[in-house]
Amino acid sequence: MSDVREMTVGTGAGLDTADMVLNIGPQHPSTHGVLRLNLTLDGERVKTCEPIVGYMHRGAEKLFEVRDYRQILVLANRHDWLSAFSNELGVALAVERLMGIEVPERATWLRMALAELNRVLNHLMFLGSYPLEIGAITPMFYAFRERETLQAVMEEVSGGRIHYMFNRVGGLKEEVPAGWTGRARQAIAEVRSRMPDIDNLIRKNDIFMARTVGVGVLTAEQAAAYGASGPVARASGLDMDLRRDEPYLAYDQLDVPVVTRTAGDCHSRFEVLLEQVYVSLDLADECLSRVDTIGGPVNVRLPKVVKAPEGHTYAWTENPLGINGYYLVSRGEKTPWRLKLRTASYANVQALATLIPGCLVPDLIAILGSMFFVVGDIDK
Repeated sequence: MSDVREMTVGTGAGLDTADMVLNIGPQHPSTHGVLRLNLTLDGERVKTCEPIVGYMHRGAEKLFEVRDYRQILVLANRHDWLSAFSNELGVALAVERLMGIEVPERATWLRMALAELNRVLNHLMFLGSYPLEIGAITPMFYAFRERETLQAVMEEVSGGRIHYMFNRVGGLKEEVPAGWTGRARQAIAEVRSRMPDIDNLIRKNDIFMARTVGVGVLTAEQAAAYGASGPVARASGLDMDLRRDEPYLAYDQLDVPVVTRTAGDCHSRFEVLLEQVYVSLDLADECLSRVDTIGGPVNVRLPKVVKAPEGHTYAWTENPLGINGYYLVSRGEKTPWRLKLRTASYANVQALATLIPGCLVPDLIAILGSMFFVVGDIDK
């Protein structure tokens, strides 16, 4: 027994510890693109968070200046690849407003129907990918089942599955195929009947709730200060939707329910996204019914070279991820002098600097995924 030695294991008492600086990204599977977060950690807790953007910058705004008004639609289509139709629509509305073009009524209602279907496709992607990021694989399969049903409808009408390129200055590319509205309504009915599968699987799931309820709280004041919009802002209690508050197209003829929550946490953001799918399915159904009662063309005849008159205008739309603004300046030439995009994801991602500090490392991905952004929409 005399050989037994007494040894004190270091417990950290009296030791100075340095904060760890950790890089998340710039290629991380849960960032919906190439985003970098510069974190300062104190053990398991995040002290500061600096979102660093620009890793996939493609210079779209500069390219707009050397493309004519027909060509810029293809660039705008892609900055948020999950909201392609809505992106095209915003640019088309800005150009039409500057040129004083009145779009045929049938084209207006078709645009609204397709925009709402695009909104559902966007939301379904996040409803599947967000649970996946925090460990739930099954919802992705259900979400993609519904996406495929609607993608078939969008592909039939436009020829594209993601980048539809169906908007044109003055209306739409062409008339929809015969019987398409009926097939679209049937697809909407199928998706609506199967949405409870996703809803029941995840919304009240104990593990999902433990990871999201009370986590990443964004107050209404913070959301407003950062210019947040869309599902992220409405989950914090900001009752704001351009389709109802400053209607464009013919949204003033529809009753647009606005889904809101007040908790402002990750679970509320998910719930708002889920409830908005039901709303958009109903709105798309209503728009298609109106299309069936309206005849006439779906576009206006344009000159061979489209030139917007000298001046400037601003159009904004309620895109799936929030408010997108398009500031167009023309000097009377066939290309824009300047086309500035105000994208929803750019404003929403800024809030990460406030949301993430104070959280634990395991909650980081839950918060990041719940902000529902596409990095192409930031680095447009």
